[in-house]
Amino acid sequence: MTKIILLLPVLILAAGFFFVYYRRLGLVTGYAAKNICSAVFLAGRDQLSVETGENGTNLMKYARSSVDKAAGTVTSTIFGLKPRTAVYRDGVGCVLLPEGGGPGAAAYKPVRSIAVASAPYPYGSGTAELAPLPGIDNAALSRAVGNAFDPPDLDLKKTAAVIVVHNDRLIAEQYAPGFGRETRLAGWSMTKSITSAVIGVLVKNGKLDPARKNLFPEWTDGRSEITLAQLLNMNSGLGWTEDYSNGSDVLKMLYEAAEMGAVQRGKPLTAAPGGRWHYSSGVTNLLALFLRGQFPTQQEYLDFWYAELVDLIGMSSMVLETDLAGNYVGSSYAWATARDWAKFGLLYLHRGSWNGRQVLTPAWVDYTAAPAAGSNGAYGAHFWLNAGGKFPAAPKDMFYCAGHYGQYIFILPSQNAVIARFGLGGKAKFDANIFLEKILAGISG
Repeated sequence: MTKIILLLPVLILAAGFFFVYYRRLGLVTGYAAKNICSAVFLAGRDQLSVETGENGTNLMKYARSSVDKAAGTVTSTIFGLKPRTAVYRDGVGCVLLPEGGGPGAAAYKPVRSIAVASAPYPYGSGTAELAPLPGIDNAALSRAVGNAFDPPDLDLKKTAAVIVVHNDRLIAEQYAPGFGRETRLAGWSMTKSITSAVIGVLVKNGKLDPARKNLFPEWTDGRSEITLAQLLNMNSGLGWTEDYSNGSDVLKMLYEAAEMGAVQRGKPLTAAPGGRWHYSSGVTNLLALFLRGQFPTQQEYLDFWYAELVDLIGMSSMVLETDLAGNYVGSSYAWATARDWAKFGLLYLHRGSWNGRQVLTPAWVDYTAAPAAGSNGAYGAHFWLNAGGKFPAAPKDMFYCAGHYGQYIFILPSQNAVIARFGLGGKAKFDANIFLEKILAGISG
């Protein structure tokens, strides 16, 4: 009896440890399966490159994954525990299944309209040869781009791709081994800016008003006062924990929830609407869920993002992934080639105009780049800003899309340029400010 009493605290601690950390193992295996699934089936990458790259840190490096290319599935375990499976579905990418299984095939997929134009990039698929240009220090530019990559024997900067477009000309482009012009690259939180743009199209069409309130019928309390603009500006006042190192709201949403937007929808107010800036991936998936309600059918919802934005500006490689409920994961899951991601930046550089067609209004682009209340000049409407001077080497009119693993689309109106860099690791030793400084020095000649 005495031994049992002495062991009791140890047993309680062991039980607590098991309860807390065993559950988290499902998040680890969920991430491993989902990321490998998308990288293999959408990006055409080698499984090993993913496991030693993005998946090679923290607990994820202990995950073991099995890829079944015939079935389009990836199953991951850790220490033989917590198996999670992700499945590839044509047209809507990979989805993580709930523990124990779940539906595989998507009920709907978007209808694409991909036109092939003979004009050179960026307005067509014709040859876009890099060539020395007047007014540019081409040698300095080449060095600046090359400096963003690791030498063959190191893996510190973890850069997958860099592309620079200036005066609508492709002036620099480089890829790490294993990547190329046709490789789809994960956008992570750059996808948030895609979601914002879709809302901008609906605003242009007179279908939405940023001042709109009463966004969800479930919000019968103070949340009914939240406006669409406040969601876009990340100052809705809704509670949320955005912490990728623990079992936080964002991890539970991405790796446990069947309908991701519903996680944020159910959160209470923790501040007055408009009274506090607080970054939340849940807010973006809430917006994607809200957008679903603006269309009579699932098919129309899926098609609109492509017909009125993605395919309209020639981002033909882009794939937007959905959750199990069929809603786009607007916070995180868009994949496209570096060239196509840069096209998105050019749309905003040209104030919503694409090759003579006004996709977004100039007023919407101005709103996008206007500082949100409480953000100290760092954030607009689902775009990051340099108005607060985060990057001293770049002009303050620069605004940009940014992703979790060091993905950037920098939009520089005063230089008439788009500079994009795609990373493969959140802990990479990559200095974006020095990168911009060197690139801009090359552009200015």
